[in-house]
Amino acid sequence: MTALHDRTALDLRDGLRAGDLDPVAVADHFLARAAASDLGAFATTTPEAARARASALAAAGPVAGAVLWGLPLADKDLGDRAGVPTGFGSRAWAGAHRYVPEVSGDVAQVLDAAGAVSLGKTAAPELGFPATTEPLTGPPARNPWDPGRSAGGSSGGAAVAVAAGLLPVAPGSDGGGSIRIPAAACGLVGLKPTRGLLPAGGGVESLGGLVVHGPIARTTADAALLLEGLLPRDADGAVPHPRTLRTAAGPAGSYLAAALHGATPDGRSAFRVGVSTFSAWQDAYDVAPGPEAVAALDDAVAALGALGHDVQDTGRWDPDPRYAPAFRALWMAGASAVPLDDPERLALLEPLSRWLVEQGRALPARALAEALADLARFERTMVTRVGRYDAVLLPAMAMTPRPLGWYDAEDPERSFAQQCAYTPYTSMLNVAGLPAITVPVRWTDADDAAPAGLPMGVQLAGRPGSEHVLLALAAQLEERLRWPDRRPPTW
Repeated sequence: MTALHDRTALDLRDGLRAGDLDPVAVADHFLARAAASDLGAFATTTPEAARARASALAAAGPVAGAVLWGLPLADKDLGDRAGVPTGFGSRAWAGAHRYVPEVSGDVAQVLDAAGAVSLGKTAAPELGFPATTEPLTGPPARNPWDPGRSAGGSSGGAAVAVAAGLLPVAPGSDGGGSIRIPAAACGLVGLKPTRGLLPAGGGVESLGGLVVHGPIARTTADAALLLEGLLPRDADGAVPHPRTLRTAAGPAGSYLAAALHGATPDGRSAFRVGVSTFSAWQDAYDVAPGPEAVAALDDAVAALGALGHDVQDTGRWDPDPRYAPAFRALWMAGASAVPLDDPERLALLEPLSRWLVEQGRALPARALAEALADLARFERTMVTRVGRYDAVLLPAMAMTPRPLGWYDAEDPERSFAQQCAYTPYTSMLNVAGLPAITVPVRWTDADDAAPAGLPMGVQLAGRPGSEHVLLALAAQLEERLRWPDRRPPTW
């Protein structure tokens, strides 16, 4: 019999709804795997609450529209779940400063309504700022392909949990690449939706519209399933939310159908795909794709061409010199709102976080207004560039997953530059509000530390509302490249 953790999230969901699987037994299986793991995937687990939730679901039976009914997952430790500590990956919310919310956040409420069972909180770096999950409050999130390397961030714990078979699927959040970075580092599918697509966690409520929520999964169909679960719908399949902007969610199940059939709801399966190595940071920092990233991009180009797509070089896109200072200003301004005023608690922040908060609070209002205007101009330019194609293929990361301790823990300016060097292709899509999906396409040669090699991925960016196209393309690549068949040594 196939072990539960070897089954896809979709297969588990179907077995649960059919009555072939018991929600309590499924939750217990994944809780046991989480307890036995030393990869730092979880900030905390909540076995009693998970079993009580699973038992209640089993007693009531499946509910129409609860597309994640009985499926175990976990909340990222940057969001609230009633009765569970929210640690933000920070010493400033630990010990005597422990914070236990009384009310669940919007995203947790949506997942509950979809029938999911939360097993706890996945690990996150302090306040979600770094591109690695190495908080001082607990162990680092270790990459299952090589435990001496980072799983990325800020949804690093979520990616570790899925890649190591501790969860079938997990939600993450992405303000500058925080879903796509760890998904790429851990050999997974990571989807950042269009700004405004999701009623909860859709980005509209964040400064500059940067932060959106989305799925991390082993397969394209599992990612589509969780995306469906993040979209609460009326009985007629509509998404009832006044903040849904620029695009409307398709009919219920249409994202999953695109992932299963490799085609959009209107039957399209062949697309025009641009190829680029453009980075909005390339004038500000020394960024360029490394040989492993170039090889991954070449593999994806070859695979897409073999699948019959019209693959074209986009030509040169000139960088905007205003982008880097404007993004830095916006990132710092967002950090200024961290709800800490006590100097003693501020002193508990790690150097990068403290620097961002202090710089943000010193930023003049005029500078923020100018930064927002500069980024709005960049958004229009980027939306136009991508809009000439059905999708644009980019590297996911510029390098292989970074070793633990690689980022400078004391010099925040250098740490910021290192993050831009590793992840130069992600934040510009947050600024533009465009959807993007990362998929693994190759593994590096094996060595003693990584006997199965290290995953290298690519990123597909699309027009606003083009999640169906991205899922169809990812599904076709998955069918050809068969990445779900691979398992890390820690599996």
